[in-house]
Parts: sequence; C-alpha cells; structure tokens
Amino acid sequence: MLPQWALPPTITEHSTRQGTVRVVRDDLLPGGSKRRFLSPLLGDLPQQEFVFGGPAEGYAQVGLGWAALDTGKQATFVIAARQNEHELTKEGRRLGVNYIEVRPGYLTVVQSRAKAYAQEVGARFLPLGFAAPDVEAAALVHIGRLVADVDPPPQVWCVAGSGFLSRVLQQVWPEAEHIAVRIGMEPDAGHAKILEAAEAFARPADRPPPFPSCAHYDAKAWRFIEEHAIPGALFWNVGA
Repeated sequence: MLPQWALPPTITEHSTRQGTVRVVRDDLLPGGSKRRFLSPLLGDLPQQEFVFGGPAEGYAQVGLGWAALDTGKQATFVIAARQNEHELTKEGRRLGVNYIEVRPGYLTVVQSRAKAYAQEVGARFLPLGFAAPDVEAAALVHIGRLVADVDPPPQVWCVAGSGFLSRVLQQVWPEAEHIAVRIGMEPDAGHAKILEAAEAFARPADRPPPFPSCAHYDAKAWRFIEEHAIPGALFWNVGA
C-alpha cells in the first residue's frame, strides 16, 4: 500500500471569469505538497535531524513536520519569537517539530541561527525555500511522477515564496505558460511571469479561493486566477 504522500493528488475544476481551471488540491494531503518530496528525501538521507528557518506564517514547518513523522526523524524549525503563536506553529508542535525561537526575528537572523544550530549538532540544514540541488531534484522526480497522467495545462499558476515550486513545475510542464504570484521577497522563479500579491506578507488573503488554502501564501493567487487564468489553466494549491 502506498504511503499518503505517494498517492496522486486530487484535481478539481472551478469556474472563473475566463472559463474553467483545474486545481491541484494538496490541501487534502496533511502536510501539503512539501511532504510529497520531503518524506522520500528524508528517508534516503543519513542525517537524523533536519533544520529549517523561516516565517511563522509559512507552511514549510508543517510539511517538514509530517516528513519527519513519516520517516522517524527529527524536524527543527527556527522561528522569530512571537507573543501569540501562529496556528501553523501549533500544528507543527503537535507533529513533534522542535522549535527554536530567536530575537530579533529578522529573517536573516533566523537563517543564521538555523545554520549555526545545524552545524553545532551535525544536522542537515535546509535552506529557505528548500533551494538545494538534491531537494529540487527530489521534488522534480516525485511531483513529476504524480502528475505524469495529467493532461498538460496551457498555463500553470502557483505562489512564489522562494520560487522553488514554480521552477519545478516549469520542468514538469516546459511547454506551458507559467505565472507565479510573489508574496514577499524577490523570488527566483525561473522564466515565470511574476505578479505581486495585493496584500502585505503578514496579512491573509483578501479574496481566498472556495477551497482550503494557506491564507498567507497560496490563497493570495486566487484573485488573479479568477480574473486572468485562461481556460484549462492549472493552479497548484500547496496546502491549507
């Protein structure tokens, strides 16, 4: 029996102003799309602890938490100290993620502390956006396999935090037009056309989609998809 992360994603259809679009519903997979490549990757690597530093609003902590749970390994997440803990952080704690809180909470400080901690304990540091060659290769293999039977879309939409997912999807569907919605820092999104989210990073989406979607990330693309996606376009919804 295949593990959860290896099952093909559910794809649903939704009507927009321009026509019908398809949506990869990885909000239905606990841990979302990141679990799909992190679980097999962590299982193949010798390290027992994996360290990531990122924002509290990010879904990486949940995807990494599930991957660690799948493989019997330890996930450590370095995060800015907050007075009120984010719901995604609460979920990460339930999954067994070890959190290290830092002050001041600038992303540069978070990243520096994550690297230093990984070096101190001999853990594997995973960079922001999981932008490491072996991680990107794993994502391409596992995501590509899961959508091998999907009719190639003429247009592909996703949100770009680091741009990692867009780069992978450009390799999966090289003939498609790729559009990435920037939600914060300048992404490395390959040759995708970049649109900028209307909301500030810390603010949730004003016009979320009619299905569960991460409010600070994927949900911010929906306003653009409703207005500009062409018929048959595909939106990759990473998580809820």
